[in-house]
Amino acid sequence: MPASLSTARLSASDRAESWHEAVSHAYVPMAVDFLEKVPSPGAIVCQQLGPVRILRVQAGPQVATRSRRMIAEGGPPSLILTLQERGTSLKEQDGRESAIRPGEFSITDTSRVFRKRMDEGFVFTSFLFPRAELDVPERDLRALTATSFSGAEGSAALVATYLSQMAREAEGLDEAVGRRAAATALDLLALLLDDRSGRSRPQASRSAASLERVKEHILRNLRDPDLSPSTIAEANFMSLRFLHKLFQLDGTTVGGWIRTQRLERCSRDLLRPVAAELGVAGIARRWGFANSSHFSRAFRAAYGMTPRDWQVGGKPAQ
Repeated sequence: MPASLSTARLSASDRAESWHEAVSHAYVPMAVDFLEKVPSPGAIVCQQLGPVRILRVQAGPQVATRSRRMIAEGGPPSLILTLQERGTSLKEQDGRESAIRPGEFSITDTSRVFRKRMDEGFVFTSFLFPRAELDVPERDLRALTATSFSGAEGSAALVATYLSQMAREAEGLDEAVGRRAAATALDLLALLLDDRSGRSRPQASRSAASLERVKEHILRNLRDPDLSPSTIAEANFMSLRFLHKLFQLDGTTVGGWIRTQRLERCSRDLLRPVAAELGVAGIARRWGFANSSHFSRAFRAAYGMTPRDWQVGGKPAQ
């Protein structure tokens, strides 16, 4: 169950102290100065998925600052990625200052001084990632703090789409699934930082782990004729758009990859004793092809011969 706190029922005189304690407990120790004579009510809803903490925050105009003294008090460093939903935040860190508007996000490193100013009422969702969990060079991270990322295109869109969906689904995820979802979020954040720094990682690296997990799900359910991009996206707690973008990064499509995997297994089974028992149509159904004619056309397009010709004189795909 998510933990929540609201200062709505507190007196105006008690709100400031209560809010300061809540923010420092939910994030890291920081000073909060209100920009109103009477602070507006604030609310924080906190959920934990594996090592990642998700915080949805709503409050009035204020300034949050993390000083050198607060940093010196200790505690493991974290990265805060914040998706701005309402209002504008002015971020300052590492010599940069950026305005973060609705639909954009930014990254803050808690191990260094930062300042965040909100001149109006705001709503945003933050994700706290332990710095130790993220395998990116320190110089790459320093170059991107207090930078505005648009959630509309490229690798930033992948991150924004996935994190938004993860936050919406977090309450219904069990511990094991939650940890996998958090691991994918870390992979995508590493991918974003690599992309913006002009680096590329091998396909088998952590930057591709989210795609590999989706592929594992597909292979486990390959025999299901109802397997589709929609069911895959739902089972993996991601949007359909995000799923398609993952496969685009891999140079293929969801449907094309599923078809290739099914055809490979059909080609092997057609040359095994099981084919005598099931026949061509049975082999096709075994691997999720509901229509025999569609299977035959797809097989011929992939292997240059019909399934029966493959049985008679073909060889297993190498």
